[in-house]
Amino acid sequence: MVDYGESIRGDFTAQGRLEEIPQSLESPIRKVRESAQAITQFLSADDEIIDTDILAERARVKGAVTEISTTAATLLKLGNGYVLWYEPTFSALHLAPLSVSDVLRENLLTQTPVIATSATLTVGNSFNALAKSIGFLVGDDLNSDVKGGEVDPANVQMLDVGSPFDFANQGVLYMPKHLPEPGRDGPSIEVLTELGELIDAAGGRTLALFSSWRGVEAADAHLRKVLAELPIKIFTQKRGDSVGPLVEKFAKDETSILLGTMSLWQGVDVPGNSCILVAIDRIPFPRPDEPVMSARAAQADAAGGSGFMQVSLPRAALLLAQGTGRLIRSVEDRGVVAILDSRIVTKRYGNVLLNSMPPLWRTSDKDVVRESLKRLNEGL
Repeated sequence: MVDYGESIRGDFTAQGRLEEIPQSLESPIRKVRESAQAITQFLSADDEIIDTDILAERARVKGAVTEISTTAATLLKLGNGYVLWYEPTFSALHLAPLSVSDVLRENLLTQTPVIATSATLTVGNSFNALAKSIGFLVGDDLNSDVKGGEVDPANVQMLDVGSPFDFANQGVLYMPKHLPEPGRDGPSIEVLTELGELIDAAGGRTLALFSSWRGVEAADAHLRKVLAELPIKIFTQKRGDSVGPLVEKFAKDETSILLGTMSLWQGVDVPGNSCILVAIDRIPFPRPDEPVMSARAAQADAAGGSGFMQVSLPRAALLLAQGTGRLIRSVEDRGVVAILDSRIVTKRYGNVLLNSMPPLWRTSDKDVVRESLKRLNEGL
């Protein structure tokens, strides 16, 4: 297979989604499937082995080889329910289902009671988008008719228990209208300038979240210039960096700032004085070249729906809710979330995004926000 891999590497020149398996791959994939099937048959043969450790290991290997065989078979009969793409960094071919709802519904949701919990399950105050994506919901709402093998909507209960935090009094959501809409070339100089001014007012203490590496790198270069005279340490996530050590350094140095991309949008928990400002460079819509999300959007469009409203917007709403949730981590926390993308207030879909986020006090007044950050910083 290594020889096959080297021989076909030249067939792929760019990253992207593939509509079908390249002809040069069909033969090696068939060989993988046939070899895996032969190994599975060998491991299934009756014998007199009684050692439980050996039997357990054989079962584990058999399961892994069966999965390889199944994946190879799926590749060879690739249908509309899957998306295939090539990633050049490791010369890897990826396969993923467009939806996991059918698998979850068939193998889990109709078999046993399930409790799904998270701080970010709703989009625009509705559970429907998530419920459909994981198989709880088949039709357009929880009153859909039930067919054989489907989850009975009457047995699905959705509950929003609220939050222990007083968001409206603990935090401010800053949505500047005056900034230009983001383009494809990373943050504009206006956005970078605004970010620098907010960080200055906050005395550091900032987690800045970006939707691309280009944004992280542009912000790092700009901020190292404009903040050079201030006692503010800048921690910047690099490609391939482990997030944990960076977050620890940021949490320990209360006047530092941390710049990072998507891996920092969720799971970062830094309560206290180290983070009084969370800045987000743009609404995190899926990139047009993101294989799974673009394929799901295309499928929705082809079915007469809207790929933007059904796929891109819910995805962005959940990410935005997770990103803004990095600010208020305890009842003592105070601060500002700054979304440096004017579309959240100028576009109609902005209300869906806003209704998916914590209900912070909202303003577009830059002076009010800077004074708030200065007072918070001076009081620490």
